[in-house]
Amino acid sequence: MDAWWVRLRTKAVDVQPDELRALGLGFVFNFIVLGSYYVLRPIRDEIGAAGSLENLSWMYTGTLVAMLVANTLFSGIVARMSRRRFIPIAYRFFIANLILFFLLMRTLPAAQQMWVGRAFFVWVSVFNLFVVTVFWAFMTDVFNTEQAKRLFGFISVGGTLGGIVGGLVTASLVHLIGTANLLLVSALLLEGGAWCVRFFPTEFKGEHASTIAEERETAERPIGGRIWAGFTHVLGSPYLLGICAFILLHAITSTLVYFQQADITGREFTDRAARTAFFAQLDIWVNVLTIVVQLFLTGRLLKWLGVGTTLAMLPLLSVAGFLAVGAMPTLTLLAIFQVSRRAANFALSRPAREVLFTVLRREDKYKAKSFIDTFVYRAGDQIGAWSYPLLTWFGLGLTGISFVAAPLAAGWCVLSLWLGRKQNALAHRRERSG
Repeated sequence: MDAWWVRLRTKAVDVQPDELRALGLGFVFNFIVLGSYYVLRPIRDEIGAAGSLENLSWMYTGTLVAMLVANTLFSGIVARMSRRRFIPIAYRFFIANLILFFLLMRTLPAAQQMWVGRAFFVWVSVFNLFVVTVFWAFMTDVFNTEQAKRLFGFISVGGTLGGIVGGLVTASLVHLIGTANLLLVSALLLEGGAWCVRFFPTEFKGEHASTIAEERETAERPIGGRIWAGFTHVLGSPYLLGICAFILLHAITSTLVYFQQADITGREFTDRAARTAFFAQLDIWVNVLTIVVQLFLTGRLLKWLGVGTTLAMLPLLSVAGFLAVGAMPTLTLLAIFQVSRRAANFALSRPAREVLFTVLRREDKYKAKSFIDTFVYRAGDQIGAWSYPLLTWFGLGLTGISFVAAPLAAGWCVLSLWLGRKQNALAHRRERSG
């Protein structure tokens, strides 16, 4: 029985015995974080589709401002607390926000619910990036580059399963218990994420420790540094600037697809609950496809092809998808493009992108990474959000916008290959110096 289990485990993930507990907790942690978000995602998407494209653009502007404030506060907390303290604090802050929105949705009159919905859209757009970024910053802090290539694909499976469960919860319960009560479900899941950090093994021997005592000391030590270090360090590093450009291109193209989705679904659906259920079904298909790729391809592609080639797969898919939608702009084709693109992002691009951060110093893994994954990402959203109505003002429809986006995706592909080469060089330099 034991031999059978070892063979099965080896096929799924190349894990060493002393890594099993850390791998299992990383898997569960990711499941909880993504499950919490995917309960909320269809609610946010329905709010975005229900309003006009102009209102959606302004909501993205509000998100960018809120992200800058949140990033500054987060950097201040990180500088003064250990990761085992500031991560639970950050998650419980979002739990308190969810409870507040629940009360507002249940008590305010219908005339004010529009403003609650817009505020919730902005809040979820901040929430999803921060909780996921904090999780992956923690993972890149406790696993080194070699471990990340082997284990991040399997850890990502936990998030995919969480996304499937979250989408199923919303799709099956939104008609039964209503939107507001789903916020409490999300809050309950998020509390589980705060506890995962506390149980993560201090005896796990990551790249920052050679003994159990040293690893325990590292885990309890404040990150330190200045509040604006994330921004200043990015400006002084071509490698970090390259990651910024990668994130910007990813966010701009993602936002263009999102606006195309909102445009089409706003015309195709008249019932709001049906539209929410449609978005939840898209999320389910995204996560089913993602988990298949993560289980059988992600870890192997990272080992066989390297980080750069794996990163380039999403831009290549985006080029093909934009050209296809440009040739035949239908809801069905756009849904297929959206599902396959998001699945490639979660299954291939996200794990490969996280490997890029494993070669950074510890402060940058939290501060620079947080700045890039949150503010820079939302800046890309902002560019995409205002580019879409500008392009429509020039008379471009789904076809024209798709043909504009395709060359952006091609440049994104070239950048991915360059980042892969830089990451490999930095990893070898760390190995020689360590």
